Amino acid sequence: MNRRLFLQGLTLLFGGALLQPTSLLAAAPAFPVVRPAEAKRRFRSRSVEAAIKEFQKKVPNQELGWLFENCFPSTLDTTVTYATRDGRPDTYVITGDIDAMWLRDSSAQVWPYLQFMGKDAELRQLVAGVINRQTRCILKDPYANAFYGDDTKVGEWKSDLTAMQPGVHERKWEIDSLCYPIRLAYHYWKITKDAGPFDATWQRAIQTVLQTFREQQRKASLGPYKFQRETPKATDTQPMNGYGYPVRPVGLICSAFRPSDDATLYSFLIPSNFFAVVSLRQASEMMTQLTKDSKTAQELTALADEVEVALRQHAVVDHPQHGKIYAYEVDGFGSQVLMDDANVPSLLGLPYLGALPATDPIYQNTRKFLLSENNPFFFKGRAAEGIGGPHVGQDMIWPIAITMRGLTSSTDAEIRACVESLRATHAGTGYMHEAFHKDDAAKFTRAWFAWANTLFGEFLWKVYQEKPRLLV
Repeated sequence: MNRRLFLQGLTLLFGGALLQPTSLLAAAPAFPVVRPAEAKRRFRSRSVEAAIKEFQKKVPNQELGWLFENCFPSTLDTTVTYATRDGRPDTYVITGDIDAMWLRDSSAQVWPYLQFMGKDAELRQLVAGVINRQTRCILKDPYANAFYGDDTKVGEWKSDLTAMQPGVHERKWEIDSLCYPIRLAYHYWKITKDAGPFDATWQRAIQTVLQTFREQQRKASLGPYKFQRETPKATDTQPMNGYGYPVRPVGLICSAFRPSDDATLYSFLIPSNFFAVVSLRQASEMMTQLTKDSKTAQELTALADEVEVALRQHAVVDHPQHGKIYAYEVDGFGSQVLMDDANVPSLLGLPYLGALPATDPIYQNTRKFLLSENNPFFFKGRAAEGIGGPHVGQDMIWPIAITMRGLTSSTDAEIRACVESLRATHAGTGYMHEAFHKDDAAKFTRAWFAWANTLFGEFLWKVYQEKPRLLV
């Protein structure tokens, strides 16, 4: 390991305080203890701890074993607050260095633990608590993307020109904010057969999701949501009085912002519409089997069918080099944006979300485009190559995108290359980051970003389970 990078890059959480070592680590061990001490961890899962021990015992690469121990339990170690509310599990999950709960991030952060719930009742209750908390958040404001643990807290974005209210951290409308909770709920139910979280309150939340998606098809009007912020960053606000540039109603759902929390250019965000189709079908199945609400179930399926047809008609464009590919954003008038963003849902990550098979020929064409210099946010340098996005800026590669490339790959060489790239770019910290510079991994953003950590752990565990020979 590069000790210089360790000294420059280590900025890690220890029991709620940020440790920033400066000069006394000349004799630092190759793989120093950076995980919070056991007494200072927020939650302990015996099944996750057993997985860590198994991985380290069976995988010969000590650095990968160290990274897995640090990254995979990062969400549990540092970001969750578990309690009960009205006799039901209640779990608040922060993103890391921001004390707010994103519906997207909180779902993605606990997602990799679902496979361990069968032998861990406490972990199962923790995830049930996330579902319960997300249900309340959706009913509070389906257009908000992030919430506080304190329903009375007024935060830093209180002056945004939108219908802000206490308890809401940020009100950027993103389709995936309502898809991720459905994905988590659906697979929790499939794995556990537990119907506990899916009561009348949850049923109202699903009906609210349906209503919100319909509003944002913008068939009869622009709908109730608009957003503007006084800011020098164009990606943090929307033009046209907060509604964004015009779209032609074609059945797709508008998203004012991307999963990166950056503003869309054209509101029909294609990866998120694909995700919506999956989520609507999952919600329909749950409403049919758990609540016997056939009316809402049929409406959910009908909307999924409508969006799916619209995607076939408007999401595919002809690229001069790559043939038929999926656009990133369209407006229904014939304009499109050809790119991808690191944050998921992304075009690259569609198979991971169950939206498309990885063998889909248009996806394969799209994948080749995304991982080439024809994608304006694909960066290649001395440290690594990978997809970034406008959120952090030029030449900044996101580990999430490298991880997603590995998770959606079918070739040993590409999977091994993704593992190696991530192993080589943690800048001596033992953790993943939001983004790092393509030429110098020591220039990174967000030392404490639990989604990137846990997703990387999910990737390593998947490779260990399916192709352990690649972890050398």
